[in-house]
Amino acid sequence: MHNLLHLVQFYKKDILAQKNIGNVPGQKEGLRERKRRETLQRIAETGLMLFLANGYERTTLDAIAAEAGISRRTFFSYFKSKEDILLAWQSGTWDALRADLRKESPDRAPLDAVCNLMVIHVSRFESEQLIAIDRLMRSSEALRTLKQAGYGAQEQALFATLCEVWRQPERRSALRLVAMVSIGAMRLALDAWSSQTGNRPAATFLEETFKNLKAEI
Repeated sequence: MHNLLHLVQFYKKDILAQKNIGNVPGQKEGLRERKRRETLQRIAETGLMLFLANGYERTTLDAIAAEAGISRRTFFSYFKSKEDILLAWQSGTWDALRADLRKESPDRAPLDAVCNLMVIHVSRFESEQLIAIDRLMRSSEALRTLKQAGYGAQEQALFATLCEVWRQPERRSALRLVAMVSIGAMRLALDAWSSQTGNRPAATFLEETFKNLKAEI
């Protein structure tokens, strides 16, 4: 139970960031906003805890609502479905990476910038955390499909962010390729890491994948 609590505490920052709750610099949080943030946080923590403890398929919306002390109707005021809890976490993690990418100098090579940031962000997860995430996302056909669809969405979002930093129109084709190969490298690295049951850090696999990629370019 302690390990599950640790994992959920790690996840919740990304979910709150994705939902833009209590995340406006310099803006004082009112009572209504604070209560909404606390409720969202409780629902998200409860959902993730139940997913990890009982399995995704065996966790129902009613179970999440009951454990969080809310009604089913209230749940839908915060999340569209139980899948939305996982999507919010996934998107929040990638949003944090893209926020860092926007701070990069346009004088730097785009592929180098993305590679460095991906390794940094992946290295922030402990093996136990990544193993739990990986097992959860592979636990059903629906989640595997959700995971694969997420890669496509993140490729488009990464390309858009690259275009914000490297603004020359003539570079767009190259930037699209950077987005494609970067997401592809991430997928290959995490698949290789998963197949060896986390004996080495995922960040190490990602570094090696990018190194091999650059050697072939």
